[in-house]
Amino acid sequence: MTPSSLLQDRRSFLVNSTVAATTAVSGNRILGANERIRMGFIGIGNRGSQLLELFMSNPDVEVAALCDIYEPYLQRDRSKVDPRYLESLSNLVPKMGEAFPKPPARYKDFRKLLEQKDIDAVCIATPDHWHAIQTLQACEAGKDIYVEKPLTATIHEGRAMVEAAARSKRVVQVGLNRRGSSVYQELANLIPKGLIGKAVYARAARVSNMYPNGIGRLKPEAPPAGFDWDVWLGPRAFRPYQYNLTPYFFRWWKDYSTQMGNWGVHYLDAIRWLMGEKAPIAITALGGKYVLQDDRTIPDTMEVLYEFASGAMVSFSIHEGCGGPVVSAGEVELHGTQAYLTVDRRGYAIGPAGAGQFQNKQSGAKKETKNLPAAEDETGRLIRNFLDCLKSRQKGWCDLEEGHRSTCFAHLANIALEMKTRLEWDPVKERFTNNDKANQYLHYEYRKPWKLV
Repeated sequence: MTPSSLLQDRRSFLVNSTVAATTAVSGNRILGANERIRMGFIGIGNRGSQLLELFMSNPDVEVAALCDIYEPYLQRDRSKVDPRYLESLSNLVPKMGEAFPKPPARYKDFRKLLEQKDIDAVCIATPDHWHAIQTLQACEAGKDIYVEKPLTATIHEGRAMVEAAARSKRVVQVGLNRRGSSVYQELANLIPKGLIGKAVYARAARVSNMYPNGIGRLKPEAPPAGFDWDVWLGPRAFRPYQYNLTPYFFRWWKDYSTQMGNWGVHYLDAIRWLMGEKAPIAITALGGKYVLQDDRTIPDTMEVLYEFASGAMVSFSIHEGCGGPVVSAGEVELHGTQAYLTVDRRGYAIGPAGAGQFQNKQSGAKKETKNLPAAEDETGRLIRNFLDCLKSRQKGWCDLEEGHRSTCFAHLANIALEMKTRLEWDPVKERFTNNDKANQYLHYEYRKPWKLV
């Protein structure tokens, strides 16, 4: 039996198990079914604050500690935020001012938060290049973890995180929101049963017309008061602070993130889940900085094609220098031998594939549309699943292996674009088989004193 089939057997066992555990060990104490879960939050800027609010909406959550490298965020005082941030990024600066029933401990150093013995679990919503170090150290500290997407900055980091969680027996959930969507959950059950026949092709795109200015062109400057720039850089090489690098803008700088990681991983996770695929065997990418003359170090235009051993193909597009829809409807489009499907988190539509050239028999599929009666908070559902798993010790809807495999899609695309050639991928060894130079991009050398293990 191969390692991948062993993994699949274990996943099937966990999914089909109906063990109703009422108590479980989490961190340093036993959690009862009605026990309050003491949470620490590492990174409480834009996304971190959204997650903080969602966690706090659960009555069995107690906010035990907060950690951030920007003082106004740590103190939850919007009036102290740099006026420039408030003027140009107002919708991305958290409102703050939460009412905590008990004052949480506050830390600038996440390692100090992890030393707090009474914390059961942590939520990590720092920039991508920090996720691996913080997740591994949280595992070592005996904390369960909810970590934001994209899971990693490199493929090597992801596998190290999976192994660390297994060693420490931690529950880790990755914040790929569509895993919490009842629409996608329903389709992930129906498509393998033949809903659209054999799934042959899928596509999705991220379109955001940033023409003409993009993220702008700026020069290095001093960071705002209360912003620890050196710690923000962490394992990455030192460079001067620049306003259009952070907060939020880091997603357009390849040392810290990419739009393949920021948006691509969401759609590609959903596609591979619906199609029942683990990893591609070949990747081709085209693109570049074709339109925007800003400071970004990632493409404004990109096309990626993934090939699978099953014979299926997936394409993903990034268009930040133009506008207009790429998929016919929804956010993800799947094509099968019997039908095609469009889906987003509100619902889906199915249409028959129709008879092609030389074919007389029509598809047996019928047109079908299903929409949710009301909006659904899929992130809130994913968080609730995580909290329940802390008590049952069962695997969550998006564990580290799932999050790692989906995040690899983004990294594989970015590496293929760097190499400007078709890359062949071994999904078991997680190595490129036709390009040794491409394997050099599987990880990078951390800036001291930071290390992965």
